Amino acid sequence: MFYDTLWALVLGFALSGAVQAFVSKGEMQRALGDHRPGTIVRSSFFGMVSSSCSYAASALAKSLFVRGADFTSAMVFMFASTNLVVELGIVLWLLIGWQFAVAEFVGGFVMIALLALVLPRVVDVAELDAARGRLREGKAGASGHEEQTSAQEADSSRPWRQRIRSRAGWSDASGYTISDVTMLRKELVIGFVVAGFASMAVPTSVWQALFLTGHGAWSVVENVVVGPVLAFISFVCSVGNVPLAAALWKGGISFGGVIAFVFADLLALPLVLIYRKFYGTRLAVRLSLVFWAVMSVAGLVTEGIFSVLKLVPSTLKGDIATTHFGFNYTTVLDTLALVAFGYLYYLYKNASKLGGGDGYAKDVVCGMQVRPLDAPARAEHEGREYFFCSDKCHAKFTAQPAKYATHQHNHGMDGPGVDRVSAADKVDEARTVTDPVCGMTVDPSAAAGLASYAGVDYAFCSTGCRDAFTADPAR
Repeated sequence: MFYDTLWALVLGFALSGAVQAFVSKGEMQRALGDHRPGTIVRSSFFGMVSSSCSYAASALAKSLFVRGADFTSAMVFMFASTNLVVELGIVLWLLIGWQFAVAEFVGGFVMIALLALVLPRVVDVAELDAARGRLREGKAGASGHEEQTSAQEADSSRPWRQRIRSRAGWSDASGYTISDVTMLRKELVIGFVVAGFASMAVPTSVWQALFLTGHGAWSVVENVVVGPVLAFISFVCSVGNVPLAAALWKGGISFGGVIAFVFADLLALPLVLIYRKFYGTRLAVRLSLVFWAVMSVAGLVTEGIFSVLKLVPSTLKGDIATTHFGFNYTTVLDTLALVAFGYLYYLYKNASKLGGGDGYAKDVVCGMQVRPLDAPARAEHEGREYFFCSDKCHAKFTAQPAKYATHQHNHGMDGPGVDRVSAADKVDEARTVTDPVCGMTVDPSAAAGLASYAGVDYAFCSTGCRDAFTADPAR
């Protein structure tokens, strides 16, 4: 199974790294101030180009929400960043067929539309304001000087069109690629091992007992409802749940049930507990129930669409695991992928020599490359500042800082929290002001909102921050 998908994984991670390096998350945040249709479309696009693991996606969505993004738009961003991604579609295509890859995107957009329609109607504005306030007051690892790093996006003085043609830009992209592989290695190993065991050792009768089969529409409905429940207890998320989805398909679960299971990576139990920590028990329960509902309905609708178009696969095609190896097109693609990955690793290891790595730090817990600007959490230890991709990594670090601090130095980076700022960056910083609500650095000429109070003009990164300020300017 891994042999069949190796080249696709390398391609997917490489594309993901490139997009993360060349797309500014500051621009994303400023564009997500409400949940109007245009904003939902932008949220979906930004999520697609910011593909990441479920834990990092949930942390980034929380960070966007804290800094003023609309809650529904932040959740749409999170959905898109884990479900509407290239590597997921390619692996689905290779393991169980192109129909599932297409269904991932069709169902993904259905799910996002449902989420945008339902979520604002079931969450209370007062609860959201309270959750945002708690997160701002008790932000994990907050140091009180976020504005010092807000203007320090890597190589920000150069347009992305120039950076994409430079070795420095691609060395930054390789940093994201290598760190994403490092971060997701456990998920991938668990996913392939569990799926291999499930497909070869678990009798089909076990799956048929868990999922109704042969009962027509009732089977379809039961499968899309139970699929996310299995994801909840499987503890496997991100692209790691695709091999298990292949095993479920082989075991007889319906087309829509497989799609609902794949979508439910954001319902794994550890993530539900993270939502509770972020937003409180009441809001986390509502959020999880809404996620479950829209994932199930999206799976049902997707099966309906594909059934009408007669695109649902009618037969299972042999084993999902490779039982023999030989020289074929997969061998050639895997070989080319390994060569390409070797080159990306070379760029990663030599980033500083090639002019890359400016403004980046490395999460010393999981290995993910992060911008201090975007880091959802930070901490200080022995006079050095560290940045983390999620509160989960921050909690592990604060529990045992000495264990992780020894890994602080990285090739191609100045170290956590240490950024080189060019002269052009300093000029840009002089033209900016600080959003008084979230602390983000804002260019007044491009601000999402403006307000005046006591004779002083203020600029805001989003309409959410502007509204929070005008509601209580003295604060």
